Amino acid sequence: MKFIAGPCVIESMDVLETVAAELVRLQTKYDIEIYFKSSFDKANRTSISSFRGPGLEKGLQMLADIKSKYGLGLLTDIHESYQAREAGQVVDVLQIPAFLCRQTDLLVAAAKTGRTVNIKKAQFLSGQDMKYPVEKVRESGNNDIWLTERGNMFGYNNLIVDFRNIPDMLSLCDTVVMDCTHSVQRPGAAGGKTGGNREFVPSMALAAKAFGANGFFFEVHPDPDHALSDGPNMLRLEDLDKVIGELIVKS
Repeated sequence: MKFIAGPCVIESMDVLETVAAELVRLQTKYDIEIYFKSSFDKANRTSISSFRGPGLEKGLQMLADIKSKYGLGLLTDIHESYQAREAGQVVDVLQIPAFLCRQTDLLVAAAKTGRTVNIKKAQFLSGQDMKYPVEKVRESGNNDIWLTERGNMFGYNNLIVDFRNIPDMLSLCDTVVMDCTHSVQRPGAAGGKTGGNREFVPSMALAAKAFGANGFFFEVHPDPDHALSDGPNMLRLEDLDKVIGELIVKS
């Protein structure tokens, strides 16, 4: 069972270190594998005025500092093909955002780094449709692939999770991750930014586990109500222990 956790976007070293220290504690407490996740650039924010992060160079240095100090594996997302090589020199897992999972050049560039490639399923695709992004990575010489479920569009400003996508994607690769926080988003539903319902995150995780998910993604923050991105759907850092504990106990 794999876990991915961290703040949506890199805000400051203080936030990164606060989260990393707790992840190290949980990794030791439960004897689990946790990857630290944060984005150096959120290129897909709703509004042009939204905070995007420190950028590629500074952001990767901050992530490298976290890895050096805390020893956690790292995951970050890339939006442009040119970012793959530099990010791949720092992080262990390159994540392809859901809206970009059909971008051939991006998938090929990520594959050629030799790093694990985590492809998030688009909001407009089924689990079976992910066969084709997987093929693009494999045919580029990389078989180390994860797939992530994060819900499908359901009318305007809402998402719904079809949990059948999890076993469908497990037929394509060995690791299927449930994105328990992005799946409770309300895209664009908060006046120029994305809303969400974090109270449903624990239930999303348990339901996904029942359908065979073997990875769990939680965006967490010490104070999500004042986070600079995705606050409404991020889990409070203090609540992560209980959520992970329930998943492990019910294994």
